[in-house]
Amino acid sequence: MNLPNKLVVIWTSGDREVAIRMALMYTLNSKLKEWWDEVSLIVWGPSAKLLTEDQPLQEYVAKIKQAGVEVLACKACADSYGVSEVLENMGINVMYTGQVLTDFLKDETTKVLTV
Repeated sequence: MNLPNKLVVIWTSGDREVAIRMALMYTLNSKLKEWWDEVSLIVWGPSAKLLTEDQPLQEYVAKIKQAGVEVLACKACADSYGVSEVLENMGINVMYTGQVLTDFLKDETTKVLTV
């Protein structure tokens, strides 16, 4: 029996080009092209603030969610920028992610990519 392979992209960069040209593009294509069985995106740090200020990035994340990618945001980070409610209104699961990330890192079937 093959175990599912999982990808978790940790998007931390506040750089818009990094978001468009790497974090979001690879996350979306990973799901659409079925490179991974399961794909998650965690919005962490400066990316949380950037996402709430940039409509095209919000539309990109909506496409990613629609494709079936699980999207989470770090609550501690979002709270520090005062954007938790905005992210929640975008349909993003805002939660404390320290333990979530630790579990992903310890899971042998999951690969973690930090951008």
